Amino acid sequence: MISDALDELAGAMLYFKCENLQLSGSFKIRGAANAVFSLSEAEAARGVVTHSSGNHGAALALAAKLRGIRAWIVVPHNAPKVKVRAIEAYGAEIIFSEPTLEARQSTAAEVQRQTGAVLVHPFDDDRVIAGQGTAALEFLEEIPDLDIICAPVSGGGLLSGTAIAAKSLRPEISVIGCEPANADDAARSLASGHIEPAAVGTTMADGLRATLAPRTFAILRLFVDRIALVGEAEIVQCMQLIAERLRCRVEPSGAVAASPALHRQLGAEGLRIGIILSGGNMDPEVIPAQPGYDVPQRQRMPKEESDW
Repeated sequence: MISDALDELAGAMLYFKCENLQLSGSFKIRGAANAVFSLSEAEAARGVVTHSSGNHGAALALAAKLRGIRAWIVVPHNAPKVKVRAIEAYGAEIIFSEPTLEARQSTAAEVQRQTGAVLVHPFDDDRVIAGQGTAALEFLEEIPDLDIICAPVSGGGLLSGTAIAAKSLRPEISVIGCEPANADDAARSLASGHIEPAAVGTTMADGLRATLAPRTFAILRLFVDRIALVGEAEIVQCMQLIAERLRCRVEPSGAVAASPALHRQLGAEGLRIGIILSGGNMDPEVIPAQPGYDVPQRQRMPKEESDW
């Protein structure tokens, strides 16, 4: 998608890869499907298990359904209801855990021990990373002269796949990871040279609270040019702008990728910027209209139809 109004706001030419319109509502179906359909028949017969804040769980549940195998999904008890409903609709078995990475991992390990299922990690898996990279491949096939490509970063699966694919096709492209300032472990990790722990703050971008794995950290160090940090108010502004200008709904984690360009953080005026809107799964009550989060007056524009 493109929008003249958003281009004017950013001072650049913006191109949006709308993974919020994907099967299961996010880019995660790419990695999940690649992993599930890469399993041998013997592995597939055991089923698959994962832990997820929601989107990867829904994607793995759908991929398992398409292959006709069982899936067990460990989900934190505070996961968005829309994501839990999606996992249930695809026929997977949900196991709730405490909302910490340690609890999710230990619960998934116990399910794996009891069932013999194959673990498909949300991001620390070469098959998953390769699948996520197909979004950037498609992007550059359609718009080969992008100067910059932006993707959100959490555990680093999407950004790793994006960086490998983009740099392979267009070595001169800049790859920008976009991260909530309240969950800035990737930025701190690349700055310090080692994996940093999760931030203590909270963010509405529930899909971006994981920390990097050694696998994804190594890839990001090689191929990512920088991490841009995004404030909570800026996330809301981007959700509102995308809803108004592109006529589509993105969850907070997806809006994070658009914020640095729309707020002119990249010093990229006049350039061609590709933005991966990673997902659109969110509960209706999350759509923000809180005081203090309104779009500043200078960013208000007449309504327009989105351009495809």
